[in-house]
Amino acid sequence: MTSDGQTKILLDESEIPTRWYNIVPDLPEPPPPPLHPGTGQPVGPDDLAPLFPMALIMQEVSTEPYIEIPAEVLDVYKLWRPTPLYRAHRLERALDTPARIYYKYEGVSPAGSHKPNTAVPQAFYNAQEGVQKLTTETGAGQWGTALAFACALYDIECEVWQVRASYDQKPYRKAMIETFGGTIHPSPSVLTEAGRNVLAADSDTPGSLGIAISEAVEVAAQDPKIRYALGSVLNHVLMHQTVIGEEALKQLDKVGDTPDVIIGCTGGGSNFAGLSFPFLREKLAGKISPTIRAVEPEACPTLTKGKYAYDFGDTAGMTPLMKMHTLGRDFVPDPIHAGGLRYHGMSPLLSHIYELGLIEAEALGQTECFEAGVQFARTEGIVPAPEPTHALAATVREAMKAKETGEETVILTALCGHGFLDMAAYDRYFAGEMIDFDYPQAKIEDALSRLPEVPATG
Repeated sequence: MTSDGQTKILLDESEIPTRWYNIVPDLPEPPPPPLHPGTGQPVGPDDLAPLFPMALIMQEVSTEPYIEIPAEVLDVYKLWRPTPLYRAHRLERALDTPARIYYKYEGVSPAGSHKPNTAVPQAFYNAQEGVQKLTTETGAGQWGTALAFACALYDIECEVWQVRASYDQKPYRKAMIETFGGTIHPSPSVLTEAGRNVLAADSDTPGSLGIAISEAVEVAAQDPKIRYALGSVLNHVLMHQTVIGEEALKQLDKVGDTPDVIIGCTGGGSNFAGLSFPFLREKLAGKISPTIRAVEPEACPTLTKGKYAYDFGDTAGMTPLMKMHTLGRDFVPDPIHAGGLRYHGMSPLLSHIYELGLIEAEALGQTECFEAGVQFARTEGIVPAPEPTHALAATVREAMKAKETGEETVILTALCGHGFLDMAAYDRYFAGEMIDFDYPQAKIEDALSRLPEVPATG
């Protein structure tokens, strides 16, 4: 800690969480199961075995509240965990707010984001089953970078399909993934049937995470020595990220503070869930009562404008049907700079929790978000990635509300990654070339009109 006792709140290595938290058994109602697209029945472990190792499949369907973190994974976590929690004194002073703002900083990991929290265990479990190669998709490139790093640790090949809009905007992500030993392609590509079909329909498409998932899944499904890894959305991925919130609970306890508002950016849901689920556990137990808010881009308003329905997780329809907030699997969002938030669906588990009324959601335009990101950089000294600027913009709003009311609101947010490889986006912001995309309702309704039919009992 610094002399004021709060600016930087640290834990020692012995305080790294040794268990991942599974929120499912603590919920008032269980989430709807994923369905097999052919039979309409809940999928079983055998249905998922061609894509995932059995250890991850069992975590995906687990009803145990905690899963022990393997010692081998903990050893790798020690490269960057525990991560610091900062009190944003300088931002508070700039805003002239009585609010106390804390941010959990995940940009200290080897990949510069929260993504290695799940990439490392996913690579570890695949290596245990003798998998030789992992395929995946990536939006902004943070997940692809993290998986390439994790695969290098366990001597596994890594092949990444990156959404073309982000691939073009962030050329140094490609270099970083290749530095860690991964192979990367812009998506859609001519390497897969799914990619070729999309290009045949629209050769200038900016791509989407749904398309990139289709390409990665197609390659993995064709070879028993290849598996697929997903960086968000699924239950086991969200669970791996709860090390963030578990640490933050301990850190706030050290300074005797309790959050009134918890804010996180939300694309597929892993960063937001990782921060908020341990606090939601405490809220469900009646120990605390924070407002928990997910923030998404106006250009991809999954929670705020999407429909809660069964849909495919990918564009080509190769995944199980998942009940989630969705904009439709063939939804292609505008090429905003927060590439990690451009997914057509939201985590089924988070969607269920939102339907239960346990969290809130709002959508913000990217100009306001970058404005908050620049202010944060100039006060706190960290250039944030475009994704967490959404949470920062919502945090600024909340802090200004506290200024109006005079309430000493305690705000907790997650700074899930640095923006050192996203400076082209900041260039566009400073040049006045950034546009706020508010996705038209008519296009959303068009995409939703093609949702798959499922049995009424689903």
